[in-house]
Amino acid sequence: MLVLEQTVQETRKEKITEWYKDFFPVVAAYISRRGGEMEDARELFQEALIIFYEKNLAGDFHPEVSAEAYLMGIVKKLWLKQQQNKQRIITFENIEISEEFELKPAVKKVLSFLRQSGEKCMDLLQSFYYEKLSMEQVAGRFGYKSERSATVQKFKCLEKVRDQVKQKSLSYEDFLD
Repeated sequence: MLVLEQTVQETRKEKITEWYKDFFPVVAAYISRRGGEMEDARELFQEALIIFYEKNLAGDFHPEVSAEAYLMGIVKKLWLKQQQNKQRIITFENIEISEEFELKPAVKKVLSFLRQSGEKCMDLLQSFYYEKLSMEQVAGRFGYKSERSATVQKFKCLEKVRDQVKQKSLSYEDFLD
């Protein structure tokens, strides 16, 4: 049994090494042409490999295109998603308001309550709700031991905001324009 497992691991390692040799230069060139760095290419390629490998493990996966084309498709989707997320990221504390764009009073109230909840809570809530990170990613970013710990902390942060709203005797209608 141990010999079979070792053989599977060696085969897996050989296959991944082969994919790196064959496909990574193409991915690196693609990312570079779009203004990305080598580190971006490595991260996206590794993520694409994991997705591709997991689909292959299922056994019933037979793409209608070559492995290279399929991997490039995954990389392109991941790159586009990453770029879209970068364009959306605006931190709460760095919001600058121009004269032509003024935040609605309701948004100002919500931001005020978020600021009062504390910087760590604001960052955690921003990561989950605005950046759309999974709780697993939030746990990693903020150093929580588990996804569950991050979920509990997110709940506590939301409770801080709710308590502030209750203390001010505000209702849902107070946040409507």
